[in-house]
Amino acid sequence: MKRTPNAAVEAGAVFPVRRPSRFKTVIMSRLIANGLRGPACRPIKVVPRVLSSFSRTRAFLLKGVLRLKKIAVLGATGYTGVELVRLLYYHPGVELNFLSSESSAGLTLGQVHPQFLGLLEQPLQPLKVELIPGDTDLAFCALPHGSSAGVVPSLLERGFKVIDLSADFRLRDPALYREWYSPSHPVVKAPVEPVYGLPELYGDAIAGARLVANPGCFPTSVILALAPAAREGLIDWDSVIIDSKTGVSGAGRTPKQDFHFPECTENFKAYRVAGHQHTPEIEQELGQLAGEAVTVTFTPHLAPMIRGILSTIYLRPRRELDLERWHALYREFYRGHRFIRILEPPLLPETRLVRGTNYCDIALRQDKRTGRLIIISAIDNLTRGASGQAVQNMNLMLGFPEDEGLRCLPGI
Repeated sequence: MKRTPNAAVEAGAVFPVRRPSRFKTVIMSRLIANGLRGPACRPIKVVPRVLSSFSRTRAFLLKGVLRLKKIAVLGATGYTGVELVRLLYYHPGVELNFLSSESSAGLTLGQVHPQFLGLLEQPLQPLKVELIPGDTDLAFCALPHGSSAGVVPSLLERGFKVIDLSADFRLRDPALYREWYSPSHPVVKAPVEPVYGLPELYGDAIAGARLVANPGCFPTSVILALAPAAREGLIDWDSVIIDSKTGVSGAGRTPKQDFHFPECTENFKAYRVAGHQHTPEIEQELGQLAGEAVTVTFTPHLAPMIRGILSTIYLRPRRELDLERWHALYREFYRGHRFIRILEPPLLPETRLVRGTNYCDIALRQDKRTGRLIIISAIDNLTRGASGQAVQNMNLMLGFPEDEGLRCLPGI
């Protein structure tokens, strides 16, 4: 009797693990236990308990119904780019077929970031759209602000779906770019309408989009913290004060004096006070939710840590609710969204508890003495605030389960 792959799995078969970039036919090894892998040709035993937890994606791939989706990453050596590669390497449904780096073209990713030695050997390419293989399904643009504007239209013209991690397509009012970013910031109208890539708010639109503008890190932490209250019209916007702290990786990989080690370590400081470029993005999206013009006070701070954002938001509610009703409102708003965790007292968000993950932890407290509601959120700025959220958007755009490749927990 001929044994099918599924029958072999149920029987506890052993499959060899080989490099996925060269041996697509042994994709089975990439699909076990959320992408569990071992060294080349080391066997991994498949047990029925694992089979029962297979996602729809893995089941289709096992049957050969779907091919691996081919993904390009432009700007693969910056912090958001390399975080994208890290997450995509473990994604069971995709294959990296093009990596670009203007600063390191000709080298391999492992030569630039040694954690990838022996894992990803393809050379880094110069940023030329015509070099991207024609069978690419989706391209991530992890380029500096202002650079994506000149590249994204060409990617769309070639038929690729695009997720842009820069700010170049986030703001609906083009005049805001020159006011908040730079007087010389390029303003380019995309061939298609970009969708703002916050999955908990715009999941259906993202699934059908060709161009997604991935949100900024601070806006992600703030919008997710305020969205339920904004949607219900419960916020007195004149009272909103947003105090956010971020790790140094948020400044990018290019060396800058302000982010030099002696300037940052054992130090804590505010920066771009009353002028941070994420302010109009926060106001735009909260105004969309609230159905009214929104103005907030936003002050970012640089903390002596590598990654993470903790936002503490103070506001006066328009209507008095007890804390239990606030929690019920937030739980209902985010019902079914696995990456949002509403913490009950006495728990409070901490950056270490979301490090390297796509989670956003949110807690609410009432100060009855002042009448203020205090909302605290924590995310990893490189994962949920950039690359993890981009992978979440990719999953929606390519038909994967929304959490595929993102089911991970932080270490200690």
